[in-house]
Amino acid sequence: MNSSVAPIHAAKAGGAGQPRGVAMPVAGILRDLRRVVPGGACRWLFPIVALFVGLGWPVTPLHAEPPPATVYNPKPAAGDLVLPMPEGAEMVFRRARVPGSGFWGDPERVIQLGDASGGIFEGLQRTQISGSFPAADGEGWEIVLAKYELTKGQYLAVMGLDALLETSGDPEDRNLAGLRGRALRDALMQPLTFVSHQDIEVFIRRYNHWLFDPEHPERLESLPTVDGVPGFLRLPTEEEWEFVARGGLPALEAGTFDDRLPFPARELNEHAWHLGNARHQLRPVGLRAANRLGFHDLHGNAQEMTAGLFRPEIWQGKPGGVAVRGGSVSTPAADMRTALRAELDAYAWDPDRQRVQERRSFNTGARLAIGANVVVSSSQRAEIEREYEDYRADIRRTMPVGRTLDNLVAQASVQLGTVEPILARLMDQNADLREPLTAVQEYMDRARERLELAQRESARSLAQDAARNGVNLSVYLSRLERLERTLDSARQLLEISSRYQEQVAAVESSMRDLETAVGEQLQGYRDRVARLGDYEIVYIEQALETLRAAEPPPRERAVLELLGQHLEEYAEQRRAEPERWREAFRERFAGFEG
Repeated sequence: MNSSVAPIHAAKAGGAGQPRGVAMPVAGILRDLRRVVPGGACRWLFPIVALFVGLGWPVTPLHAEPPPATVYNPKPAAGDLVLPMPEGAEMVFRRARVPGSGFWGDPERVIQLGDASGGIFEGLQRTQISGSFPAADGEGWEIVLAKYELTKGQYLAVMGLDALLETSGDPEDRNLAGLRGRALRDALMQPLTFVSHQDIEVFIRRYNHWLFDPEHPERLESLPTVDGVPGFLRLPTEEEWEFVARGGLPALEAGTFDDRLPFPARELNEHAWHLGNARHQLRPVGLRAANRLGFHDLHGNAQEMTAGLFRPEIWQGKPGGVAVRGGSVSTPAADMRTALRAELDAYAWDPDRQRVQERRSFNTGARLAIGANVVVSSSQRAEIEREYEDYRADIRRTMPVGRTLDNLVAQASVQLGTVEPILARLMDQNADLREPLTAVQEYMDRARERLELAQRESARSLAQDAARNGVNLSVYLSRLERLERTLDSARQLLEISSRYQEQVAAVESSMRDLETAVGEQLQGYRDRVARLGDYEIVYIEQALETLRAAEPPPRERAVLELLGQHLEEYAEQRRAEPERWREAFRERFAGFEG
């Protein structure tokens, strides 16, 4: 090992795998708990004993079937990845697959973050998502994120009660040693809050040291690996957090990834503790419903620290404090959204005392992730380099890192514009070059004209295709409306005589076929609106005006009106809303003649 790299086990704690900082008050809590919990009396309280005395609670790396419920995993589910902790405690993680394949990825990995209707720090932006670990099938990559927020019980298992009392700003923690029964269980399942960002980093470092103790290689069995090298614990990035919170790959495939919330707004109370149903009071983890990937409390309860410094925009400069995500029990229901971001001033100025202090917030906690180094071995680096050649030659130019605008033709136009002032400056400074530079300028002007024409034609073609989808959609919806009336009549006749059963079945079959056709046309309409929305407004308006000038029939004119409205909405919100658009088509063409 390189002498400049300190072995991670250098800070190994002494005594039965117990980290430094575990003090006698923890044993006192255990004795009190034993007095009030008869052996086997309560399936919820028995695991708490394992928190402090290490009773060999079963730890399975990746469960095909749900493991038993414990205080560390109150809502077990298939696919849970369980890591051991000191004193028999556990931390549960889940995998979230990212789109695309290969190390460098492909255009499928480009996602949209933010919310145009949110706050000033939530501007829409496109970025590339990736995972730290290869998927089991070897075709893709995965993010590995904790299923629940970090709890007080997990912090105690690693750091001990003395450390908690020293670092925590929560006065209720002083009463932990006196709690019993359900009150103790609920306290240990509370999100760890009222500690600073620096305290969380100390906890992560201590936990990593414990996991990598060379005397206990079995602790690494559950950790995911890259090229055989195990990962390590850290805070998640904002991109990882938001990707998982939005529902990940299933949400991308369903077209709901850009929605304000990853569930219907009416179900907010089922998924999140917020101001309206929690009134500033934190709750034990896992009481609310999981998101579609199986993660709990990403929205509400405690807002969660991330690995990044807070920036006005994720990819902008001007770094500040620590970025926290998810909202909390102090967030009004109307403000809950996946894009919600806030800044934790890790070093906060106290104007009364005229000094800087480490910020501790009653509603700010953390959720861990498992990460890995980008390069873990020479063989892996060689593979990355080989793959990069193909990536650079083809895919990279289509990715956010390889372009400045969403539209490649528009990008070329902008790049031409950046050359003009350079040419003007060269002409002023070099009179003898004026003639050849003027010729270059003329070539650029002609290139710009061709690019302008290409953008206008491309926008017109997209608008025409979207209108065609809209016309088909309107026709299919009108047919569905008529079939619904026919089905009602057929069902009424079926109540009189069974000989109408075949008619009912035939109508139902036709409706299923039409629903499939409606879905296909709506998807095409959505995709073309999203692509057209990348163009400057002048090209969109020209495209629609060209189509209107062709004096289309009444149905297509009505479709163009809706298309214009939906493009305007998309330009403002940068979010497709296909279900709402379908309803708009249904209402507009109900009983339509023409």
